[in-house]
Amino acid sequence: MSDTGGKSSIPNGGSDDPEPGEGRGEADTSDASAAAEAQASPESANLNSAAEGSEGGQDKLMADSEQKQGLAEEEDTDSMDGSGLYSLTEEGERESEGGGRGKDEGKRSARKRNRPSGGAAHHSSSSDDDDENEDDDDVEEEDEQAMEAWLGADLCDLSRPSWRAVPSLRAREIGRDSQQFVRRVCGARGLVQRLELQGRLERHTGCVNTLHFNPSGTRLASGSDDLRVVIWDWARRKAELEFDSGHKSNVFQAKFLPHSGDSTLAMCARDGQIRVAELSATQRCKNTKRVAQHKGAAHKLALEPDSPCSFLSAGEDAVVFGIDLRLDRPANKLVVVKEGEKKVGLYTIYVNPANTHHFAVGGRDQYVRIYDQRKINEHDNNGVLKKFCPSQLVSSESKTNITCLVYSHDGTELLASYNDEDIYLFDSSHSDGADYRRKYKGHRNNATVKGVNFYGPCSEFVVSGSDCGHIYLWDKNSARVVQFMEGDRGGVVNCLEPHPHLPGLATSGLDHDVKLWAPTAENPTTLKGLKEVMKKNKRERDEDSVRHGDQYDTQLLWFLMRHMRNRRPQRARRGEGGEGDTDESWSSPESSDEEDGGPDHVQCMSS
Repeated sequence: MSDTGGKSSIPNGGSDDPEPGEGRGEADTSDASAAAEAQASPESANLNSAAEGSEGGQDKLMADSEQKQGLAEEEDTDSMDGSGLYSLTEEGERESEGGGRGKDEGKRSARKRNRPSGGAAHHSSSSDDDDENEDDDDVEEEDEQAMEAWLGADLCDLSRPSWRAVPSLRAREIGRDSQQFVRRVCGARGLVQRLELQGRLERHTGCVNTLHFNPSGTRLASGSDDLRVVIWDWARRKAELEFDSGHKSNVFQAKFLPHSGDSTLAMCARDGQIRVAELSATQRCKNTKRVAQHKGAAHKLALEPDSPCSFLSAGEDAVVFGIDLRLDRPANKLVVVKEGEKKVGLYTIYVNPANTHHFAVGGRDQYVRIYDQRKINEHDNNGVLKKFCPSQLVSSESKTNITCLVYSHDGTELLASYNDEDIYLFDSSHSDGADYRRKYKGHRNNATVKGVNFYGPCSEFVVSGSDCGHIYLWDKNSARVVQFMEGDRGGVVNCLEPHPHLPGLATSGLDHDVKLWAPTAENPTTLKGLKEVMKKNKRERDEDSVRHGDQYDTQLLWFLMRHMRNRRPQRARRGEGGEGDTDESWSSPESSDEEDGGPDHVQCMSS
């Protein structure tokens, strides 16, 4: 970026040094022109001569600068990390922007010098136009400075690379630390900066809303708006099994239960049903059973890391179900999430991997709530163990929701993604009401229910999709973007699923395919276009934040759709209700097939 910005000011078509013949010709022409101008106006000749001397000095400085930059890049080739290239890119952008501002100030000062002082009417009009242009330039410059300040805020310096390719490979060859080799590779920043698209898995006919690797990482499950679930042999790019989920609306999650031999898959959907699919070793689906029913959309499931038969579900009815497949009635209502006396619809839930009694939920307000299953007393603080929220959002008037939250690999940290806000990192061991530790910005989370995840065996990075269609990876400790990739052509990336043991991930969104990413690029990313996209996302977010009618419009749309659906003939509704619901189902005493009175937050646009 700095090369482009610098070369635009170099004369002679941007070359550093003119050819000998061309230099003499241009010099003769310049001397003749300067002499003619000197006869007409000595002051003008002096100005031109000074300008030529300045441009010649700038040519020399730019040539020296580019020679030094070339040497710096050659020295960095020994490191596979690529952090030096990232630093050069950032510094180059700052230098380019500084040069741009200098040029703008020069133009404004030139306009002031050349402004006419006569009393003619057209001179006065020209002066007014210049004043208006100058005011516009000042406003644009202030906006640009504010944007630059926002981009640079809340960032720390990148640490030195923790993994080097050559020493690590040499140590593995002689048998030293060979067991830790894969873990260190998966958490290496140099490989994250070399991620690129490897292939696509194409089978679905609707938006792909969920992805989940089995514990061994050999299979990948995907669910879609087409109501079907596909089990992939992702390495061979082949679908091993495809079956009807049994749901009546968008499938939001499908997850392998751990230690089940990949034979049990838990699913949830917009229809509020929680279903379990039993898979056979002969690559077929035996049946699907309904084990719980929410009175509203159910967006997320939370697995217990060591249990093949129990998990949690959360719905927009504010209910959290604990589900144990060993029981005759599997679903048990654990808690109804409330703020005061008002129910809080839920979009996300996650179990602490280091303490499976604890789980966190988030939804239609700004609070991350943590519960302990052993001591939930709804008469004592509504059963909440502790709550977290960014300090600036506690008293915010904006309708901020949490679309996704996840625990880190060891349960010590909690990551929460807010709609039309940033991503925040909390320390799960802190006391009730503690503020966030880090925040990650630049993406856009507005159009759909965005996911967020940790990446790396020790949660070294944060990964998220965006409404702009890109995938962002931040270094967790510095909060700096270290990878920036173009994701879905449809414009929105929702799901990001890192592989459990290898350096790579799977993503999906509004496109009807699944994308696979691996660190096979020859050179690390240059983050080309990152700052422009981040600024665009920020401006769009600020513009949308001043519009207060969105919530009302969503509720009105939901009311009209519900009213039209309720006016359908009873015969048609009975026919729809009986189809696909003939399999065995379990229901809790609290469950109901009716939908709750509230709008479903859009997970994916209609396919």
